[in-house]
Amino acid sequence: MALTVLIFVLGLALLAAGGEFLIRSASRLAGDLGVSRLFIGLTVVAFGTSAPEAVVSVTAALRGSSDLALGNVIGSNILNVLLILGLSAVIVPLAVSAHLVRFDVPFLVGVSALCFLLGFDGAVGRWDGFLLLALLVAYLFVSFRKCMRSKSKEPRSPVRRAPEAPVGVPRFPAPWRGTMLNALICAASLGLLVLGSQWLVESASSLARWMGLSELVIGLTILAAGTSLPEAATSVIAALRRERDIAVGNVIGSNIFNILGVLGLSAALAPAGIAIPPGVLAFDLPVMVAVAVLCLPIFFNGMTVFRWEGWLLLGYFALYTTFILLRASAHDTLTGHVTLVAWIVLPLTALTLAATTAANLIRRARMGRSESQDDSHSPAG
Repeated sequence: MALTVLIFVLGLALLAAGGEFLIRSASRLAGDLGVSRLFIGLTVVAFGTSAPEAVVSVTAALRGSSDLALGNVIGSNILNVLLILGLSAVIVPLAVSAHLVRFDVPFLVGVSALCFLLGFDGAVGRWDGFLLLALLVAYLFVSFRKCMRSKSKEPRSPVRRAPEAPVGVPRFPAPWRGTMLNALICAASLGLLVLGSQWLVESASSLARWMGLSELVIGLTILAAGTSLPEAATSVIAALRRERDIAVGNVIGSNIFNILGVLGLSAALAPAGIAIPPGVLAFDLPVMVAVAVLCLPIFFNGMTVFRWEGWLLLGYFALYTTFILLRASAHDTLTGHVTLVAWIVLPLTALTLAATTAANLIRRARMGRSESQDDSHSPAG
């Protein structure tokens, strides 16, 4: 037990150090490459922090533990939004890029719904996995094109000719040395995150199996939480350092990669694909889709994830985790818990978000009319 606690503490230390170094190097890398921090958060940081999910799910799928692979992906996506995004917003309100609201979040909703539809026949087969991987390639291509298009519209600064290098010195521009160093630090930081999360997952999974929990429950809770620790460390530290594009982009990009990359690769490599149990199709997958849809009104509300919305997400995470544990133990209070969420919590949340969204739409419409009236009354140039 003492060794398990020591490994747990060391894992937390590696996560904190890896997250701190990753945020610093990723921000500098974005500046070196001339791309936005949002693009780095959606791709390099998000895919890198999802490496534990990829390793765990693919390994489980190859060993025939499809419940573990599936539960890891679904649980991680739910946890990323409800816990990680909620905790980050509680720390500091997160400004949301218009690009996220217009493209990335609707894309996440679409691929989440597609995952739900693919599971209707009881499995995500090999061809379904290849389809998901193809969509991942298309998403990366479109995201890169959008980034380059926005970059080309920015005013260019005058280019000065670099001085000639002395004889015997390699003729590499000095900025490329910094870029390569930042890329190496990014890779090393991701290694620390993966190692730290692996230590935590192994100790927690061993304890859960000793307690008699099923593989699906372990995948939906402990394993999902453990493999999402890199995302948690990265987004929380990014929020503390006011790197809000990286904090939000990391969550959305990780969820997209979990479905298209992790689940797609697992299904493509597994001999019989990834089986979808009826209970997952009836509850867990719809919850994953609902969590993705929930991002739309929350992100659109003033283009900011406010603190009260962060607390709302954390509350939903507590309710979901409670349901998973009650369902696993077949507790008598499970029916009352479901009734409370279905008839009180969800309707109140829907009304609140609908009211705040409508208020924002009305305010924007009034601002647009006032600006148009000001333009009509201004003298012609």
